[in-house]
Amino acid sequence: MTPALHPLRIGTRASALAVWQTERVRARLAELGYATERVEIRTTGDVVQELPLSRLGGRAFFTKQLDDAMLEGRIDIAVHSLKDLPTELPAGITLGAVGLREDAHDALVAREGLQWSTLPKTAVIATSSQRRRAQLLRASPDLRLSDIRGNVDTRLEKLERRTDWSAIVLAAAGLIRLGLGARISESLPFEVMLPAPGQGALAATVRVDDRVSGEAVHRALHDEATALAVSAERALLRRLEGGCQVPVGAHATIERQADRTIVELWGRVVALDGKASVEGRRSGPATTVEEADALGAALAEDLLIEGAENILRSIRDVAAQPIPEP
Repeated sequence: MTPALHPLRIGTRASALAVWQTERVRARLAELGYATERVEIRTTGDVVQELPLSRLGGRAFFTKQLDDAMLEGRIDIAVHSLKDLPTELPAGITLGAVGLREDAHDALVAREGLQWSTLPKTAVIATSSQRRRAQLLRASPDLRLSDIRGNVDTRLEKLERRTDWSAIVLAAAGLIRLGLGARISESLPFEVMLPAPGQGALAATVRVDDRVSGEAVHRALHDEATALAVSAERALLRRLEGGCQVPVGAHATIERQADRTIVELWGRVVALDGKASVEGRRSGPATTVEEADALGAALAEDLLIEGAENILRSIRDVAAQPIPEP
């Protein structure tokens, strides 16, 4: 182990979930003999709570201020939920490790024990995610959707207050990590809701030229199987994204065979109103991140040929329209 000259400064958002994730990484670093300190930083996504994410400019809602702090030398490592991390990182920053993937499903948190199969056809479900909204409408076109923002506790409190809401949708991983798994009414099957690429996995970024921090967090956090799976998922998103938020779901699984590793990737693109969708699967051997990336990009090309390009074009047209003043 190459010792650090000072405690490794680990940047994080200040939400309960982000702090939990960071403390988990800090504990692993401590087991390896590294001293660390936590640095809490507020991001755009934390500060601007009144607008849906789809109306905020750019994509780095939960990462830009952490990136700035890293490039300015105020932190050495940043811990993220991988699903919040843009597929293209700023110059000078690299992905140092991914791992500790929890359940990747989206969770239905409903009142009065409701399940997906027992929700009224016109039930009100709250979510701010375009991916979740599109897939909910794809599965049940008569649902009424409402926007919701805030951390996990805030969203659960809003569900209690809003008696007109039947349910909210959250990442199962966040609820489980915060000890709130009992609040999950049902993990939505992938046939209904494919997760965000990278959902459930933790990520750590470092400066490209910071070998000590990169080695430390790689030893503490990195898992090769998780890296292959999320690389395929993120490569699919990278090829489809095209500069705007898009309703793309993806999930990859890893199968170890006697002499090779097989990655199977499932992807889906859905129109914002849920009326059109394209999905597909690809599988193949992958022992490196580059091979997993190639598989993800290949599935993206399949989806584009099958009609995803038209769906994405319509979404970009909506995104390009000016937003009226509130």
